[in-house]
Amino acid sequence: MTKPKNTHNTLHLKNKHLNGYYFNELCVTYPNLKEYVFVNKYGTETIDFANPKAVKAINTALLFKYYNISFWEFPDDNLCPPIPGRVDYIHYLADLLKASKIKNITVLDIGIGANCIYPLLGNAEYGWNFIGTDIDKKSLENAQNILEKNNLNSQIILKYQPDITHIFEGIIVENDCFSATICNPPFYKSQEEAMQANARKLEALGNVDIGRNFSGKQQELWYNGGEKAFIHTYAYESSKFKNNCFWYTTLVSKKENAESLFPSLKKLGATEIKTIPMHQGNKITRIVAWTFLTKDEQLNW
Repeated sequence: MTKPKNTHNTLHLKNKHLNGYYFNELCVTYPNLKEYVFVNKYGTETIDFANPKAVKAINTALLFKYYNISFWEFPDDNLCPPIPGRVDYIHYLADLLKASKIKNITVLDIGIGANCIYPLLGNAEYGWNFIGTDIDKKSLENAQNILEKNNLNSQIILKYQPDITHIFEGIIVENDCFSATICNPPFYKSQEEAMQANARKLEALGNVDIGRNFSGKQQELWYNGGEKAFIHTYAYESSKFKNNCFWYTTLVSKKENAESLFPSLKKLGATEIKTIPMHQGNKITRIVAWTFLTKDEQLNW
């Protein structure tokens, strides 16, 4: 068997996809992937990453082979998450929780989506329990179906957020106790901005059939005011539940948006703020994490 080239050499060291993909093994695990695999001009097996069906197939294969998942179906108009990048967040969060000596971990996933990806990965890799929230009932129904088919109902619980203007309010109640929150916020300010970004991405991949490849629902892609507005709302609402969670965390795609959070978090009373960089190929993003707990409260958690 030929070892694949290291196409993800900047991923977390615990990431199972650090050395790329073994397509022959993945095709055995998930035969539907076979029709999308081809050898490129460099003699390397690959797929067309501009083809959403091919992307969905390879990510399904990864889940089936490495994460003990046997069923993963969701509508084509929902985003298909790239497993290597999503599990990187899980591994970096695990490092943060380990450093804080937190045990019996329960994570609150804000915006679980129809694919339920972070809870599936966090449970498979570390045995964590999750509560996943979403503002879209159909997404929650689909996520519930995934959980039932994989016998994960007892470890991953879903909760509907009825108020689209809120994030934690209406979700966290008085006696809740979370080890961490996790979130992949919408990046764009509008559907138009999201479609323009998608068009640029597909053009770079050499695909001109842009309309066919656009996927993602509103709550997954855009938010009034964009990523910056969302994460500031996220931070503000977290301050209302200072003792209900050890670490509040979120992905932040733009460096300037992350930097804009720091003074706001300090004003809100955050006692510790961390930025955890993540490098995935040419893409650079980061996790911003903060806590409102004092040192004594952290030690006694």
